[in-house]
This record gives sequence, C-alpha cells and structure tokens, in this order.
Amino acid sequence: MITVNVASQFSKHPAGRDNNDGPYNGTKFRRKFLLEPLGAGKSVSINFVGVRGYGSSFLDEAFGGLVRDGLDAEKLKKLIKIESNDQSLEIEIFSYIDDAV
Repeated sequence: MITVNVASQFSKHPAGRDNNDGPYNGTKFRRKFLLEPLGAGKSVSINFVGVRGYGSSFLDEAFGGLVRDGLDAEKLKKLIKIESNDQSLEIEIFSYIDDAV
C-alpha cells in the first residue's frame, strides 16, 4: 500500500480545482499522487491528519477527477483508504467519486 501524507507531502491548505486556483489544487494532487498507482490497481492510503481544511472543489477534482480520467468508481473505492480526524471525509470523497460516474 502506498501512503500519501497530504500535510507533509503536498500542503496543509490544499484548495481549488486547477492551476488557475493556486499551486496546491486538486488536479495537481491527483496527477502527482493518485492517478498512476490507482490506475495500476495499487491501494493508496491518503492521510489528511494535519491538513487545515480542504475545499469541495479540491476534493471533487482530486477524487472525482479519477473517474473522469477513466478509472472505475467501484474499484477506486476499494483501493482508497482515507485517514482523517473527520470521520465524514471518506463519505464525502466517495460521494465525489460516485457523482463523477
């Protein structure tokens, strides 16, 4: 399993959909950390502990964008593990995956 610590490897303040929204956007996160391993069928644990907020546009682009890139939503939900102090975050992320179908 691959582990991504968002706060230390990316940003404590991820926000926005694409480069027009700033340097720590969902498109950049998806392409840098998620697309390759998940596309290859590898499990990824994403740790949000220490992140001081994340916008809906960031989450939709980072995770819903995987489906728009052609990955299967049901497979993604089996490969992605979310670690967070916010117990509803995984539900929110999986809803963006489902909505992108």
